[in-house]
Amino acid sequence: MRQMREEAPREGKHPFVIRQMTHEDMPAVIALEKAAFRNPWSPELLRRELDHDWSTILLVEEPLPTGARNLLGLAIFWIVQDEVHVLNVAVAPEQRRRGVGRAVMDEVLARGRHRHCSLATLEVRRSNEAAIGLYKSLGFRSVGVRPNYYVDEKEDALVMVLDF
Repeated sequence: MRQMREEAPREGKHPFVIRQMTHEDMPAVIALEKAAFRNPWSPELLRRELDHDWSTILLVEEPLPTGARNLLGLAIFWIVQDEVHVLNVAVAPEQRRRGVGRAVMDEVLARGRHRHCSLATLEVRRSNEAAIGLYKSLGFRSVGVRPNYYVDEKEDALVMVLDF
């Protein structure tokens, strides 16, 4: 049986709802992945992450006047020992530049602080200047390069870390 994860207090000053993904969210998450990336995560990989106790998938939603919610973005991360490892941050292309990525990263980092983590790490495409700028504004610094990390596009990744 899967254990419930401890929730951290919300820190954001944004109009979004951030919550953990459930299996019922899978169709919307798959659609977001396909819209956001040339090589999206597969449904199988998403299901595996959803079922791991150490993995968390957070969804960023916007309440609609109808009472429904519009999926804007997500983050997938692990907390292992005293480290947060961010695996994936996706924002719907039409929702970019609205603070969705910042809101979800603020929540990820808040959960790491809540769990007394000392370090956060991630990899980001060397060409993704918007994401790199966001991560730097959150306090991340580049510490290395993973050559050809994104094999399909033959693109390097920058390794970035944040000390809490």
